[in-house]
Amino acid sequence: MQHPPLLSLLIWVPIVAGIIVLRAGAGSPGRARWFALIGALAGAVPAIPLVASFQNGGGMQFVEHVKWLPAFGIGWHLGVDGISLWLIVLTALTTVVIVVAGWESITVRSAQYFGAFLMLSGFMQGVFTSLDGMLFFVFFEATLIPLYLLIGTWGNKNRTYAAVKFFFFSLLGSLMMLLSMLYLYAQTHSFDLEVWRAAHLDFVPQTLIFLGFLAAFSVKVPMWPVHSWLPDVHLDGPTGAAVMLGMLKIGGYGLLRFALPITPQAAHFFAPAMITLSLVAVIYSSLLALVQTDIRKLLAYSSIAHMGLVTLGLFIFNPLGEEGAIMQMISYGIVSGAMLLCTGMLFERTQSGSIDAYGGVANTMPRFAVFVMLFSMANVGLPGTAGFVGEFMVLMGAIGFNFWIGAMAALTVILSAAYTLWMYKRVIFGAIKNARVASLRDVSQREFVLLGALAVLVLAVGVYPKPFTDAISPTSQAVLAQTNRSAQAVDTAAADNKSGEPMQARETVAVNLAHAPG
Repeated sequence: MQHPPLLSLLIWVPIVAGIIVLRAGAGSPGRARWFALIGALAGAVPAIPLVASFQNGGGMQFVEHVKWLPAFGIGWHLGVDGISLWLIVLTALTTVVIVVAGWESITVRSAQYFGAFLMLSGFMQGVFTSLDGMLFFVFFEATLIPLYLLIGTWGNKNRTYAAVKFFFFSLLGSLMMLLSMLYLYAQTHSFDLEVWRAAHLDFVPQTLIFLGFLAAFSVKVPMWPVHSWLPDVHLDGPTGAAVMLGMLKIGGYGLLRFALPITPQAAHFFAPAMITLSLVAVIYSSLLALVQTDIRKLLAYSSIAHMGLVTLGLFIFNPLGEEGAIMQMISYGIVSGAMLLCTGMLFERTQSGSIDAYGGVANTMPRFAVFVMLFSMANVGLPGTAGFVGEFMVLMGAIGFNFWIGAMAALTVILSAAYTLWMYKRVIFGAIKNARVASLRDVSQREFVLLGALAVLVLAVGVYPKPFTDAISPTSQAVLAQTNRSAQAVDTAAADNKSGEPMQARETVAVNLAHAPG
C-alpha cells in the first residue's frame, strides 16, 4: 500500500511553519503565538495516521527513499520502526506543549523564540526518521543551532556560558561521530544504515567506530562524566529548552540505532565499562541531587540518574533490559518534561528557583500542588505512573543479568524518593514562608489544561503501557539478536577450544565472525 510522505511532512511542516512565524510574526507577539500554535498542531497531524497505520512486527515502515547526492551515496532515506515511532510522537507533542507553555511568558522576540522551536522540532523529527548516516548527521548537527540561540538569548544570568558549554560539548562529540561515519563510507561506499549494519568490520575498526559514536551520543544522553552541561542549561536556559532536552532522548536513540547494531563486538567489549558508568550515573547523580538547593539543578541531576538506567538497559543485552531502556526514554521524558514545566511556572511567578525561597505553596496554589504531587510520584517511580514502567523493566532485566548490578541500580528507587519527596515537602507543604509565596496565584485555565493533559498521559502510560511495548518489542528483539550474534559465536568458539581444539581454531572462528553477513 502506497502511503503519503508522512515522514517528510513531519520534518518539513514545522520547519516551514517556523520560517513563516519568523516572517509573519515579527513585531506582533500575538500573531507569532497563534501562527506558532497552528504550525505546531499542523506538524503533529501526520503523527496521527502514522500511529494508526503502524503495524507491530518489526522492520522499517513508511519508507521514503529518494536519491539526493548519488555520487556520494547520500539519499533522502527515511523510515520508522518500533524504536522511533513513539519518539516521533513525543517530539510532536513536546512542540505543542512548549508553544502553549510559553504563551504568556515569552514577550521578548516572540517570533524568533517560537520560530526557533518549530524548526528545532523539524530537525528532531529528521534525527528520529533518518536511515541515511549523512542525513542523520545533518539533522543531528542542525539541532545545535536553534538550541544554542534559545539558551543564549532567552536564558537567565549565565545563559551565554551555558549555551557555549552545551555547544562545544556537543560539537566535539559530533566531530568524532563524523570520523566514524566517514570511515564506514570509505569501507562501504554508502551512507545507508542497512549497508553499514552488514559491513564486514574487524574488531579494531569496530572499536574505533564505537568510540566515535559514543563520544557524540554520550553527551546527549548525558552520561557521566560528560554530563556537566545539563545542570547549567537547566539553571540558566529557558524552560522550553530544558523541556525539549528533557523529553527527547537523542543520545539513547543514537546508541541503539548506530552503536549497538553496527559495532556489536565492540559494544559487547565495552559493556562492562558502560555498565559501570551507568551505575555511577545512577548513584552519584542521585547523591548530588540530594544536596542541591535549586529545584532546576535537582531535576537536572535526577534526569542524569534516570538516564543512567537507559544506558544500563542497553548494555546488559537482554530483551527486558533493552525494551525497558526504550520505555524509560519515552516515559521518563514525559515525567521530566512535566516536572520542568511546573518548575518553570514557579520561576515565572517568583524569578527564583531556590528551594529555600518557597514553603507552603499548597496554601496559595492548591491545584498546582496536586499536579506536582502526581509528577513527583512518577519521578519516584510509583506503580501506575509512567515513571514506573521503564524503570521496573530495566531493573528486572538487570537483576536477570546480574543480581548485584540490579541491586545497585535499584538504589535509584530509594534515592529518587529521598530527593524528590524532600524537595516537595520543603516547597509545597508547611506554613506560608514569605510574602512572595503568599501572593502566588494558582494555575490559570491555560496552565491547568496543559498540566492536565500531561497528567492524563503520565497515568495512561503507567496504567496501560501495552501499545508502547507492543510496538517496541519486535524491533528491539531484532536489534538485540543482531548485536548478540557476534558474542554468541565467540562463546561457542571458546567452548570448542575447551573441548580440545587448538587455540588457532578459536582465532579462526573470531575472524570468520567479523566477516559474517549481518
